[in-house]
Order: sequence, then C-alpha cells, then structure tokens
Amino acid sequence: MAVSAASGRDGRGLKGHGNSQAETAAMPLFVLSFRQRDELAAQLAGRAWRVVAARRGEGVARRYQASGAAVAIIDARGAIDDGVAATIELGPLIHRLGHALLVLISRPDDERLPRLIAAGATHFIVSPITSVMLAQSLVLARAHVDRMGGGWRIAGTGTGTALGWRHDPAMRSFQMTPALARMLSLAEDAGPGAILSRMTVQDRALGKSAIRRIADGPGITAFAHDLAGIGRVVSHVQHDADTGRWHCLIEPLETAPEPRVELRDALTAARDEEAARHWIGRMLGDGKPVVAIRLIVGQVEAIDRAYGPAARDRIIATFARRIGNAARDLLGRQIVVAREGRSGFLVAATGIDPARAGFATERLADLLKEPVLVGERPLLLSVLSGHAWSGAGDGVDALLRRIVVTADAAGRADATDGGTDDALARDVTAAIDSGAIEILFQPQVAMASGEIVGVEALARWRHPQRGEIGAEALFAAAERAGMNLTLSDHVQRHSLSLAARWPAALAHLRLSINLTAADIASPSAADVLLDRIDRSGFPRDRLTIEITEGELIEELDQAALVLGALRAGGCRVAIDDFGTGYSSLAYLKALPVDYLKLDRRLSVDIEGSTRGRVVVRGVIDIARSLGLTLIAEGVETRAQRDLLAGEGCQLYQGYLCAPPLDGPALARLMQG
Repeated sequence: MAVSAASGRDGRGLKGHGNSQAETAAMPLFVLSFRQRDELAAQLAGRAWRVVAARRGEGVARRYQASGAAVAIIDARGAIDDGVAATIELGPLIHRLGHALLVLISRPDDERLPRLIAAGATHFIVSPITSVMLAQSLVLARAHVDRMGGGWRIAGTGTGTALGWRHDPAMRSFQMTPALARMLSLAEDAGPGAILSRMTVQDRALGKSAIRRIADGPGITAFAHDLAGIGRVVSHVQHDADTGRWHCLIEPLETAPEPRVELRDALTAARDEEAARHWIGRMLGDGKPVVAIRLIVGQVEAIDRAYGPAARDRIIATFARRIGNAARDLLGRQIVVAREGRSGFLVAATGIDPARAGFATERLADLLKEPVLVGERPLLLSVLSGHAWSGAGDGVDALLRRIVVTADAAGRADATDGGTDDALARDVTAAIDSGAIEILFQPQVAMASGEIVGVEALARWRHPQRGEIGAEALFAAAERAGMNLTLSDHVQRHSLSLAARWPAALAHLRLSINLTAADIASPSAADVLLDRIDRSGFPRDRLTIEITEGELIEELDQAALVLGALRAGGCRVAIDDFGTGYSSLAYLKALPVDYLKLDRRLSVDIEGSTRGRVVVRGVIDIARSLGLTLIAEGVETRAQRDLLAGEGCQLYQGYLCAPPLDGPALARLMQG
C-alpha cells in the first residue's frame, strides 16, 4: 500500500512517473467533499483532471463506478465520521478494482487514520494541505493504479453509455454523447436549447445560475435537476478557461427507495400528532389512565433561519431518536411518541406507576438539553416540559389542555434574577435574522508614524429600546439564547464579506476578527474558518485571528491546535485583553502568537500610577523578547499614547484615533 506523507517533500513524484500533463487531462477523477466540494473541484479541474464531484456520501460506490474514474478523493476535513463511513463503503470496491483512494483529513483527526487505512484508503494527506502536496499525491495515486493494473475508463469513451455534452462557443459547436442523444430522442448536434426544453423553468434558472458561477475562469460546478426522458440527474459542468470549452457529464440518480424504508428512517420512530391523539383516545376509551408529556424545543425556528431547514430537520430527527430510545426504558412498551408542531414532541403512556411520570418528564427534557451538532458546531437548546394525568371522563383535548409546560428550575431561577437579560436574549435571535447587528471597524494605528495599518471588526446592536449594545453584552445575550455560535458565524461572515469589498483606500489594511472558545471547540474549526475566509475573497495574509485570554483556559490544547493550523494557513494570531488573566505566561508558552493586545485597563493605568507603568513595561519586555507585536487597546489620551510609545508599544487602538466606524466613515478617515 502506498501512503503519501503529509509533508510532500519527495519531489520525484511530479516528473518521475513518466506521464505527461496531457495524458493526465484525459483521466476522470471522482471527488467526494462534504464541506469544500466546489473549491476542491475547481482546484483539481485547474490541473486538467476531468472531475466528477459529489457532496453527499449516499450511494458513493455506485456513483464512483459511474464516473469512470480509477482514483477517488474523499475529503473528510471537518466531516470525519462521514468520511470514515464513505471510505468503508467505497474501500472494498477500490481494492477489488486495483484503484486508488486518497483521503484528506484534518490534523486533529489523525488518530482515525488506522481506521481509514483498514477500510481501504490507499493514500492520505493530513491538513494543512498545499496544492503541491495534492498534486504529488495524485501522481502517486495514479502510479498505484498502474502498478495494480487497475486501468482507466475515460468518461465518454469505451463504454458508449456516458451521458453528457460538450460546447465550444468559439466554433459554435454543441455535441451530445450518443447515449444522451438516444435517451432524449434527439440528434447529437441538436443544440443546448433542446436539452433546456427538457427541463423545468425552475431547473433552467438553477442551471444558468450554476454556470454563471464558473463562467469567468476555470472551475467545476454541479446541480441536481429533472431531465425529461431520464428522470432525476446531476449535471457536472466543467469550464476550460484556456479553450473556452464547456463539458458536462450527466449522472442519473437512483430511482426512489422503497417508501416504507424511507419513511421509517425519516420518521425515526416518531409518529404524527393525529396518530398519537388517536392512540390516546383509544386508551381512554378502554378506561385506561394515560399520562401525556409535552416537550417543546426552543430556538428551532432561529436555527431554521440561520442554518436552513435541512439543519432544523436533522436536529428534530436527532431529538426524535433520543426520545424514542429512552421513552420505552422510562415508561414501558405501552407508549406513543409523536411530533407535535414544528418543534415539539408528545409522549403518552399507560400502565405505569404515577410516581415515574415526573421523573420521566425530567429525564426526557434533559436528553433534549444535551448538545446537538449543526455541522461541526455544538448547540445547546432550551426546553419547556410538562405532563398531566387523565381524569375521570377525560377526552383527548381535555387531557392535553391540562399540560402546563415550564422551563427547568435553573431556567426559572435565571429568569427571576434577570428578566431584562432574558428579554434581551429573546430579542437577539430576531436581531441576527433582521440584520440589526452591524459590523464596525476600529482603526489600529502605528505609534511611530501615526498611520492606520489595520482595523478590528466589532459587532454592535442598535436595540430599539435599549440603544447601542456592544459586543460583550451582545454575546452574553446570545449565549443565554443558545445562539452564541450562530452570532459568531454571522459576525465573522459579515466582517469578511464587508472587508473583501473595501475600496482601494482600504485595500492595504489588516483585518482582525474574533473567535470565541466555542468556535475553537471543534477539531475541524481551522478548516471551517479557512474555507470561510477563502469563500469571502479576503486574503488570508491580511487577516488576524483574535481570541480573548479569558476564553482560553479550559481549551488550551485545542486552542493550540486550531490556532496553529490557522497560522500555518497564512493568518496571524493575537491574544486579546492580555495581561489580566492568571495564565498569561502559560498562553505565551503554549500558543502560536504574533500579537499581544494589551488590556485597556493597563493602558489606562500607565497614565495614573508608577505600578501600572511597571506592569506595562514588563508585558512589553516579554513581548519584545518573544518577537511579538504589542497593540494597546482603549487608548483615549495623547498622554497614554506617548507613555505607551515610550515604553516600546508599537500599535494602539482607541478613541484617540477614532471610535468604531462603518465602512464609508473608515474610508473617509483614511482619505482625510
């Protein structure tokens, strides 16, 4: 078995195999990437592979065979469990055919390598992954196929069954493969309009939008649609920027699965509300006492808006499995579990000890309060719960009306201590959705020249009743609402998007964005953020990642891995609010850092006390000895600035230069 090393230092692979780039161009390559399909496909298409790319692992073995490829890539970065499952499915086929399987993984997941290799991976790369490493590993994978005698089936040749078309705008030629022309009952040169006429209006718009995304350069995209005469298909479209030609491989999807099996998986043992009410009515009609438990999950609608209905449905399915598995242990076998509304569950049981009803309600609510994953991000959601027993002469409606749902005891205590904060937490979800949270930029200034060299992105919420709310209070409210990760995602995406569109006057500035402890909790956090940066169009080498000192203590090892990967990916790293925590020196020892941001309280102290000046001088001396740049925060007076500069501080930010500004105001300040 050939395994490509992550370092990629052996340069012989690029030219020692004896195959030219022109030969490689004819080779189909199957790519399964759960998080970065389009980006990875575009990168590989630029290397002249004929790429067939997928984002979902379902049916991966069938789809691989249909691609005609002899090399597959499974990109498991940020989705290691999905990657392992796909490797297990595809590995035996790869081995049987003598083909090659290259797996890409994040560094924190490298302990899963033995499982991946046992499942059939022939090559692997551990992130951070460079284009040279990827190209070399593909050369080695191709050599492995040649050694194993696996052979290649070029899409569109040999089998006569490939479905697709090629368009050359310069030559005004359009040609379908014979198999596609036969299935559509069209001439091979019938033209693109003939294919478009077999698609719905909505699918035509979808296809045109997908093609526009890659029209300005080399790239590949894919979109699913219906095609009259064939059924449901995926069109993999590739644009060759050098020749201007368009190539499309059409992949028919499987027929619909057996409805019974599909519904069993989708419903995950939870029945619909009508069925549950019928069951309760039958039990009551037989004279059996019934306990009914209602569970309502909070923030589900906000997750729908923030992450999409697919994420919401996955969360509800996860909750349904948790409840369905636990309810029988708690309540016996005479039960029914049902979905109620969009974010609720109804559990009913008969034949149980009344003393168990309260315990079962609390336990089921606890299960729903355990974290759920949206992508790689764990979310904690609030739960309301309650139960009621049937009384003499009760019908279904009477029983269900008596259920009073309440928050758990801790939640009620929080509400008693801070009703205003709870109201703020409820408002924050709507604020994210409505765009009420804006991004402002506070300049960072070079002490020596007075030149603005960078900015920090800061979130502000202009609350209609409470006025402007800063980042600290905003994130506290989001955490109470279980939306802190959603807010952090929103702020990062919006900051990068705004900065990527800065005018020329701002084009040289560095941008600093903030991560929270929750952001770095995922092993794939670095890959997810680097992908987000690249999608925004903002250059990595002008980005600084800031993490507050107080956020780090619980996750120091994890922080070191994530920040190290971000730094290796081209970003800079800063510790914010430095000098106030009790583990500051431990952070400097453990973390890859470029900047220290002096806490604003120390910036103020330098003007008022000798002791404060001594502390600042000590921090600056440490930073200088480690080769770090020091940024003083909260500088409001010239005296503070001059004293900090005299001690050796290189940069400052604060109201002495400017408050946080929106983009146009920042541009005016730079031009002035």
